[in-house]
Amino acid sequence: MTDKRTTLWRHADFRNLWFGLTASLFGSKVTAVALPLIAAVSLQATPFEMGVLVAAEGLPYLFISLFAGVWLDRSAKRPILILVDVLRAALLLLLPLGWAGDFLSFPLLLVVSLSIGACTVVSDIGSASYLPLLVDRKDLVEGNSKLELSSSASDIAGNAMGGGLLQVISAPFAVIVNSVTYLVSAVFTGLIRHRETKPAPVGPDEAAAVKPNMWREMAEGAQPVLRNKTVRTLVTATLVFNLFTLVIEPVFLIFITRTLGLEPFYIGLIFASAGAGALLGALIAGRASRLLGVGRAMVVSLVIAGLAALLIPLATQLPKTEASLLIVLMHLIDSAMIIVYNVNQRSLRAAVTPDHLQGRMNATIRMAVMGVAPVGALTGGFLGGAIGAQQTLVLGAFGVLLAGVVILLSGVRSVREIPDAVPVTV
Repeated sequence: MTDKRTTLWRHADFRNLWFGLTASLFGSKVTAVALPLIAAVSLQATPFEMGVLVAAEGLPYLFISLFAGVWLDRSAKRPILILVDVLRAALLLLLPLGWAGDFLSFPLLLVVSLSIGACTVVSDIGSASYLPLLVDRKDLVEGNSKLELSSSASDIAGNAMGGGLLQVISAPFAVIVNSVTYLVSAVFTGLIRHRETKPAPVGPDEAAAVKPNMWREMAEGAQPVLRNKTVRTLVTATLVFNLFTLVIEPVFLIFITRTLGLEPFYIGLIFASAGAGALLGALIAGRASRLLGVGRAMVVSLVIAGLAALLIPLATQLPKTEASLLIVLMHLIDSAMIIVYNVNQRSLRAAVTPDHLQGRMNATIRMAVMGVAPVGALTGGFLGGAIGAQQTLVLGAFGVLLAGVVILLSGVRSVREIPDAVPVTV
């Protein structure tokens, strides 16, 4: 690698990882649209079955994240990333085969959905853990920014592509195109030339005497989260942020539809602005960290996100058109700042974690983040009924600001750059 700032497009292994993950992300977004539509349109699923299908999306994160982290740290990550892409492609092909063979059913769709979800968990954790092995620590912000750019683009285009495919092709057969995106991902990941040397988590003399133990390795993976002050602060701030963001989520749609009475056209603009904001955030994340420093960029992004969320309830004081424009603008700013924060915190926590703990560290954090999601959503739903949607939005916005305070009151705020050195211990 060179010492120039923006060099990852010249990094062949990163390019292949980026192309592969981009194809995989588009596939995931199309799947998220296609499977519920197959259930609703092709299988005439009941409302209860639709609820079960939606609930099943988060189950793999809750139940297999920690196991996936141990597996990834024990093994070379590249072959696993290829394997889960091939598995997802094969699983999706069961749907058109089932339709053609007259054995497509809701139970089969549910099994396919859960299995693909499990593969996606492994892919998410594996790719986040593989990036620090491919690029220098100083390039992590740029690398994560480019991956977030793909994620944001897939949010916009993947959902549209999924709906478009199902409009012109019979639903069960539309997923064949989706299957191809996973195979494309596997091909590009297979082109990566980097080969991992598996580090031993203990000394060479002890390694021969100590047998692998899944539970002990899970506990080791929690060490970077519990013992490292930097990672612990980042996780605390992220948990607070996610908790209050999910407090906002259940009442936001109620607020804009019932309190403000916005029509579907305006609602579409609002949600489109979130995707545009995510793209903007991915583009400016690196510049923000270079201009402000990594720690200050995270503080500023969380504070701006909180202030943007706090301004949304002011829309009740404006005419409908102006209210819609205010919410679109605040939604765009909020989404951009979330990506700036995520790129920098993900890069910093990866940089201060030893390579042999990357998978388990990411798995532990993913487990914690998914664990707080239902708490925040249930709290937001309860508060929306108890104190009203507008008041709940204000409370949630102050919670987002609190996440910025967590970093502001810690030593993380003074971190200027991503550390270059690869830590050996935590």
